[in-house]
Amino acid sequence: MGENDFLLSVVVPCHNEAANIVEFMAACRAALQGHRVEYLFVDDGSTDGTRALLERLHREDPQVKPVILSRNFGHQQALKAGLDHAAGDCVVSLDGDLQHPPALIPRLIQEWQAGHEVVYTVRRDRRTPFIKRATSRLFYAMARRLAAVDIRPGTADFRLLDRAVVEVLRGCGEQHLFMRGMVVWAGFNQKAVEYEPAPRHAGRSSYSVRKMAGLALAGITSFSIRPLRIATVLGLCIATLAALYGCYVLYAFLFTDRVVAGWTSTTASVLLIGGIQLVMLGVLGEYVGKSFIEVKKRPGYIIRKKYTDR
Repeated sequence: MGENDFLLSVVVPCHNEAANIVEFMAACRAALQGHRVEYLFVDDGSTDGTRALLERLHREDPQVKPVILSRNFGHQQALKAGLDHAAGDCVVSLDGDLQHPPALIPRLIQEWQAGHEVVYTVRRDRRTPFIKRATSRLFYAMARRLAAVDIRPGTADFRLLDRAVVEVLRGCGEQHLFMRGMVVWAGFNQKAVEYEPAPRHAGRSSYSVRKMAGLALAGITSFSIRPLRIATVLGLCIATLAALYGCYVLYAFLFTDRVVAGWTSTTASVLLIGGIQLVMLGVLGEYVGKSFIEVKKRPGYIIRKKYTDR
């Protein structure tokens, strides 16, 4: 295969990105001159003019291949839909708001041609507020400890995947997707490339705090049962302490006159143990709920219309 003798698929999940797509396409075309490219824009239930704009771009340029979902299924499922329909020898995924710079794609291609099957990007952004950076680092630390997935802090969904990696991910039919973790889980020869994110071109992110929290929870509970094991160990520790305290109470009742029950210690003990039990039930319920959803075997997304060859 020659230096440019391959097909590149560019996968772009879109939710209300009508104000960004034209500029995004211009940046991609400038960066990818001389390459064979298909652009798969996955419209994730947009309510602005995104769908109409994508259909117009497809009529003007057959390289633009929209995939229209029937409703909003979330960023991760939209990303999966793009991977499922990508025909390229390698696939680049990135957001369409220009915070992921298309000018970096040739560098990712170079690393792929050098033998790396996964080339992922790591955000280097000193302008991000301290609280957001701190919570991000906390999440990645928890992911390493609890989910046994070693994701580098600042990793984004801006990456290049070899065809072999794409086929592995296409075979995963999970409802609760966390692509960053799945790419690490898949293995292969991986390479990190740092980048400085640009300001969002227009509009504002549809990733609310609630969605970010849900993604973090999915990332922690999708790859390991360690949280359940921690809950079990914590329960055993509390039970041991309760047994020791029971022995002390029995000793005090039989051999001393200090048997006046104090409401403070009783209330504190009940609240502590009750709170820990609720946390354990919550962790258990998270796994049971996921199992309930997964056994239904419903598709992760539904396509209303597509303009792809496959």
